[in-house]
Amino acid sequence: MTDHPRLMSPLTLRGHSLRNRIVFGAHTANMAEEGLPGDRFGAYLLERALGGAAMIVAEPMPIHPTAVLTRGNFRPGTDDVIPYFQRVTEPVKDAGAVILQQLYSVGQHGDSDLSFRPHWGPSGRPSYHDSDGSHAMTETEIEEIIDAHTAAAVRCQKAGFQGVEIWAAYHSLLDQFWTPWSNRRDDRWGGSLENRTRLSRSIVENIRRACGEEFIVGMAISTSDAYDVLLSQEALAEIVALHDATGHIDYVTCGHGGYLDFERLMPTFLYGDKLTAPFTEELKRVVKQAKVTSEAHIRTPENAEAVIASGQADLVSIVRGQIADPHLARKTAEGRAEQVRGCISCNQMCWGRRSRDYWISCLINPSAGREFEWGGDRFTRAEASRNVLVVGGGPAGLEAARVAAERGHEVVLAEASGDLGGQFRLAGMQPRQAQILDLIDWYESEFRRLGVSVRRHSYLEAEEVRKSDADTVVLATGSLPDGTGRQRWLPGAEELPGLGHGRVWSAEEVMRREARLGNTVLVYDEGGNWRGCGTAWHLAEMGKQVIHVTPDPMIGKELVRTSADGPLRARLARAGVRMLTERVIAEWFGNAALLRSLLDGSEERVAADSVVMATTNMAFDPLSAALEGMEVHLIGDAAAPRLAPYAFHDGRRVGLRL
Repeated sequence: MTDHPRLMSPLTLRGHSLRNRIVFGAHTANMAEEGLPGDRFGAYLLERALGGAAMIVAEPMPIHPTAVLTRGNFRPGTDDVIPYFQRVTEPVKDAGAVILQQLYSVGQHGDSDLSFRPHWGPSGRPSYHDSDGSHAMTETEIEEIIDAHTAAAVRCQKAGFQGVEIWAAYHSLLDQFWTPWSNRRDDRWGGSLENRTRLSRSIVENIRRACGEEFIVGMAISTSDAYDVLLSQEALAEIVALHDATGHIDYVTCGHGGYLDFERLMPTFLYGDKLTAPFTEELKRVVKQAKVTSEAHIRTPENAEAVIASGQADLVSIVRGQIADPHLARKTAEGRAEQVRGCISCNQMCWGRRSRDYWISCLINPSAGREFEWGGDRFTRAEASRNVLVVGGGPAGLEAARVAAERGHEVVLAEASGDLGGQFRLAGMQPRQAQILDLIDWYESEFRRLGVSVRRHSYLEAEEVRKSDADTVVLATGSLPDGTGRQRWLPGAEELPGLGHGRVWSAEEVMRREARLGNTVLVYDEGGNWRGCGTAWHLAEMGKQVIHVTPDPMIGKELVRTSADGPLRARLARAGVRMLTERVIAEWFGNAALLRSLLDGSEERVAADSVVMATTNMAFDPLSAALEGMEVHLIGDAAAPRLAPYAFHDGRRVGLRL
């Protein structure tokens, strides 16, 4: 029995039965190989179908060469893709899911590095994806785009897809035609509402005519109030109602943000949950036939049930939540929602990898994108059970212990402190990052279910490990600040000049409340990630006067890939943080720092009571050398200090090998 009855109730679209209301919505997984879907992409979608998703909308297909946006896009305009997609669609349907493909064109917001084509738009306006301008489409080219959408839909039907989703979100090509700010045309494709929607209505009508009455046709839109020039919610609702009146649209899915406010398109933990639910509730009042799907930060079954039960939408699109736990829907249907591994909204390995043009994965689910090699969370039992001792309860140790237990091993996890999570727990204590603490609680719950023995306050010496009954030892002892204050961009200095004056602390000491700080704190941040940035924000919320210094050209450089850097800097600015870039600490005097510009060598003395160093840690491995002769696996930061996803990856990898 499920505790989420509305979410788990069935729904019918064009005669196709959906087993529940959960959609694995369209997103760029970037997994194409030479422009074709292969084993990686097929297994990625199949895992979510096996996990219970009712409808899967496959990665957007560029409908035209001008629409190519990523290295991993599928080949546009060719039947070559059909047999490859058939190998994707048939297993997904056999697993009980309905499968569609999204069709898209970014219009003026193209990427010439990948398409090597001019960006096509209604009026030659600039791109907000790169720094180029765009080509104002001729009527012949507009007709070419209509035909390209129709041909792509027919190709999808031949490949086994049960429908298509037409992309009109995020100020894409169709949205550009809808929006008077970007559509300055004075012909039959611009001006009046009828003219501005002629392109999208023609596409919908042609697809319906070409693919028949049993073919699902959806439309993706998005809402944004970032700029007055964008469509208001009232205008967008009027456009949706106009398309709904044709009778050709079966559902409309509403996302958040767009190319002009990219940071809200895949909202991180800096934003609240259920961002589009209020607007989809309004859409439900204006549509007469189409179903309405709400997406954008609907992370959990509880969120989703609330949206459906309150009548704010008919369906919910949970993308990152099902990347993090591909079996979210099945667990919910079976009354096991508490076993769902919750997305932490970090964007680090999903959008973070896509933004660098890699195939996507997940910080907390390293099997994402590796399902064809590792499977999802469907573990095979080991041939023989072992006694496994995991030393260290940070991310690497947590995941190694969990996976080893899932495979039938007897697992003991020894943690030196009283709390699990290691440095990851400290990150969860930074502003708005409590989802990390929820994840650690999930591990503790899973350990109880799996019978993992957790021993806290258990700092093990080598002799104790040798005397244990462990067949296998997994060392996940983490890393420590090096204590020298060494700076990468002062390579000739082995320690912070002036370290002996004291009042120098690590970011970890700050978050553990061990640092005795004065009122004015200088945070020196070499990582450009949440370790330094989140610590600075935490200190500002404590009421400290914070000076955030980095050798990078911007605060939060490594957060650019997650689209969280801009919102973070805005919050730091509102909190009064002074941000200084492209500088190192030439010397610390105990009450001031001499900062040196990396641009011209000029120096500036800045008063401060304390310095917090967020620099590269050192691996902490006190055991492996003394355990020679035992089966020992060194993982996570104990092998080399890195970011959290690689610790989770190491833990999953070693757990699967045991």
